[in-house]
Amino acid sequence: MDWTQIGLSVAGVLGLALVARWLRLGEARISSAAQARETAEQMLAGFVAHGAVIGTDGNAALVAGNGAIALLKRHGAKVAARRLIAPLQLTQAIEGVRVESGERPFGAVLLFGVLEADVRALEDTVARGTTYH
Repeated sequence: MDWTQIGLSVAGVLGLALVARWLRLGEARISSAAQARETAEQMLAGFVAHGAVIGTDGNAALVAGNGAIALLKRHGAKVAARRLIAPLQLTQAIEGVRVESGERPFGAVLLFGVLEADVRALEDTVARGTTYH
């Protein structure tokens, strides 16, 4: 193998990486409340979303729905979801609120930059069946 082949191989890999970045492949950031609601409805059968709180880093979200709350988190290049019933088990941290999923494999999820009061307000909308903005 000579230097030309090595150079062309490196250039090819960099080119593919740039194309993947341009196409936003592998990006699973939760960027808006509307996207979180849509994702929860698609992933959880019979779930009808009406409100959402998302972490400021885009790694997690809580979505209020018809009698339940969807917990979303980034899982590699995709988003994973679990259906939870209120009241949620919360821990306030300096970074935000940690929500316990109740499942060991899914684990606890940190809603970065979110206050416990925001999560409790979202929980209340599930009980009342109202919308949260």
